[in-house]
Amino acid sequence: MQYTTILFDLDGTLTDPGIGITNSFMYALEKYNIKVKDRSELYPLIGPPLPVSFSEHFGFDEQRCKEAIAYYREYYREKGLFENEVYEGIEGVLQHLKDAGCQLAVATSKPEHFAKQILEYFHLAEYFTVIAGSNMDESRAEKAEVIQYCLEQLGVNDKSQVLMIGDRKYDVIGGHACDLKVMGVLFGYGNEKEFIEAGADYIVPTVDAIAEFVLSK
Repeated sequence: MQYTTILFDLDGTLTDPGIGITNSFMYALEKYNIKVKDRSELYPLIGPPLPVSFSEHFGFDEQRCKEAIAYYREYYREKGLFENEVYEGIEGVLQHLKDAGCQLAVATSKPEHFAKQILEYFHLAEYFTVIAGSNMDESRAEKAEVIQYCLEQLGVNDKSQVLMIGDRKYDVIGGHACDLKVMGVLFGYGNEKEFIEAGADYIVPTVDAIAEFVLSK
């Protein structure tokens, strides 16, 4: 196989976190009297680091971003964390890749503490050698920083054998910054146009297509 180490994004790639994340945003935004009519308006915020979402989409300054993130996490750690579901077929794909000898890891902009909680809750943690995420203080939040940290934890020397898989342009940009090939998946919260513009190396439509691609290369 060309790719023997596979890095997965979490939100929108392994699990569908739509309800929990949008509920957390709505809870935080209500503190500022910002009402959201349709949660789908918040779907573009699934993927980017929280400071980016609050600053770019709502114009919050640095101090207000910190406050809003604290409100967001107030809801998220109690309820939103588990308002989430594993994409159908994902566990089978992970098992298939492991059985074929692949080393699997997670590289997410979500705080590492929450990522581990989610993966343990859904009994997926056992598939991953490393679960890498951001810090709670928003450091190591950029995707490239998380990916680099993940590679260091894995002790990877040959990046040509590593594939990053995610559902947003941030995964593509971060993976390329670390000299990795990147696969975009269309069952998450990104779309083909976003991946093409970001320069994704591969694009697949379904969960099952991940293993089919990796094992055929």
